[in-house]
Amino acid sequence: MQERWEDERAAMVVLLRRARTERQEREAVARVMEAGSASRLLDEEQQSLFGGPVQEELPAARAELERWAAQGIGVRALTETAYPHQLSSAFDAPGLVFTRGEVRSGDAGVAVVGSRTASQRDLARAAALAGGLVTRGLSVVSGLAAGIDAAAIEAALDAGGRAVGVIGTGVYHAYPPENLALHRRVVASGLVLSPFWPETPPSKTTFPRRNGTMSAYCLATVIMAAGPRSGTRIQARKAVEHGRPVILLRSALEGNDWARELLDRPDVHVADGVDEALEVLDEIVRRPADVDQLLRDLVDLP
Repeated sequence: MQERWEDERAAMVVLLRRARTERQEREAVARVMEAGSASRLLDEEQQSLFGGPVQEELPAARAELERWAAQGIGVRALTETAYPHQLSSAFDAPGLVFTRGEVRSGDAGVAVVGSRTASQRDLARAAALAGGLVTRGLSVVSGLAAGIDAAAIEAALDAGGRAVGVIGTGVYHAYPPENLALHRRVVASGLVLSPFWPETPPSKTTFPRRNGTMSAYCLATVIMAAGPRSGTRIQARKAVEHGRPVILLRSALEGNDWARELLDRPDVHVADGVDEALEVLDEIVRRPADVDQLLRDLVDLP
């Protein structure tokens, strides 16, 4: 079985290395999902898809995978069972994810996001929310940026909880550089995950894609504070597209047309503070159990 997944990862590396744009990557992933596996796509359709044989590229891909493994970097293909389950359900899930730390297939995480230049009050709220998530056994997820992201992650780690950083670079990088020590703490006891090749530097296009991956990974996104042009708005919109709940602290609505426009969308909530946000999250976490109970009740009907 392990050899099968190694072959699948190598085939996915070949396919995605050939893509030159995000659109080409998504098209390649879509073809893989139609075929059922990357290996099958290469074997059955390589001439028509790629205009020539690509089998000779597989040894180089396997060598890359071995090098990453030696560096402590995990690689998961969308088509394998070890891929994060909650992320795989998204319509735009990355074909590959790269990881440092412990991957948990069914990780139950909540994204805590907001401004890089948040006030001390908002930073304290982010830390308090993270503490509440830890007591509930939920992972605290952020982009490992400055401000709200860092405050939430630090609070989760200090409380002995699990932290997950979904980053906007490859895993060779820590951005911003001053958060390198925080990255290392997360790797040691949680997970750093990236949808980008390990060598990918930060750019204006990588962070929006990071936000989409983060929203798909999580049960819900909580927006602590944000500005009119904040990248947080991208995550909020992506979460709605993914069918994931969004919780906005009321203060995040102030001066943000994009936030107010979300209020009429399904499963978008407003909380007056941390306690109310946690109450909403409690209801969200209970939903699968409520559905299971409903199904059991239906089975018992005459």
